[in-house]
Amino acid sequence: MIKVAFYDTKSYDRDSFAKLAEDGKIEFKFLDTKLTPDTAELARDCDAVCVFVNDTVNAEVIDKLYGYGIRMIALRCAGYNNVDVKHAYGKIHVTHVPAYSPYAVAEHAAALLLTSVRRIHKAYNRTRDFNFSLNGLTGFDLHGKTAGVVGTGKIGRIFIDICRGFGMNVIAYDKFPAQDSGINYVTLDELMAQSDIISLHCPLTDETRHLINSDTISRMKKGVVIVNTSRGALIDAEALLEGIKARQIGAACLDVYEEEADIFFEDRSGHILNDELLSRLISMPNVIVTSHQAFLTEEALGNIADTTVSNIMSFFGNGGMCDNELCYRCGNIEECRKARKQKCF
Repeated sequence: MIKVAFYDTKSYDRDSFAKLAEDGKIEFKFLDTKLTPDTAELARDCDAVCVFVNDTVNAEVIDKLYGYGIRMIALRCAGYNNVDVKHAYGKIHVTHVPAYSPYAVAEHAAALLLTSVRRIHKAYNRTRDFNFSLNGLTGFDLHGKTAGVVGTGKIGRIFIDICRGFGMNVIAYDKFPAQDSGINYVTLDELMAQSDIISLHCPLTDETRHLINSDTISRMKKGVVIVNTSRGALIDAEALLEGIKARQIGAACLDVYEEEADIFFEDRSGHILNDELLSRLISMPNVIVTSHQAFLTEEALGNIADTTVSNIMSFFGNGGMCDNELCYRCGNIEECRKARKQKCF
């Protein structure tokens, strides 16, 4: 039996993963705590660990897991910026879930956008107090506006389709444009200058960190709406706040935040929030924050569990081979062993 230490467990994780362990081939050791250097020891008797976006998988953690005999790190998400993949090479194999439900994330981005521009959140709060005044609820049509989409992977393309359905003009930027896609690609500078709405759907890398910063904000249209359902650190939160205060940014719709690791996914309602920057953002009338829930649909949770378990079973039952393995060499055909149908190491 394959034993897996499952970190940062939530009720919805337990529901979707536990039923996949009923055949007795895999056993999950569900842990409420996040993976950190201090909690890595909880995986000592396991074969693999299963982690999420806010678990810490740095060099120190990897070395500890390797010392405990852990052979695999199974991410139950697509992004892996929290994993030192290069340090893991030669020690522990890392897999992820490249696609679980791009519709879930794209639809959530559209929901945030609509909520913001039509003031639905404000109207909801008013009518619960039997206040039916329309003062201050004036929005604007999405039809005819220009949406700038940064990142045209599966999620970005679905969001583009949604925008087109509203009759919006869509422009996009991607370092690697999709060929024959019919997408109107422009430079990043052109996108920043021309867009009424900017939606981020790209991964977090050294190159994209703080893609939205004081400089790029200064080159945007006055009143631009920024939507981020990808990774928090794509946006310099301090620069975002200053842009909002200067009325350069008309609204921000955030499902992610760069310092979310110790805040999101937990009930903080009975505590003072120590993150002053996030508190100030949430207090702004033109900012909507959701707690990294864009992925949270029944379909996505089922697909995440299925793919994660399939990755684990494939790795342990297929001589260490798994199609969804990550490696710092991935994308470099000359060096990538996986591309040659060989084990990464």
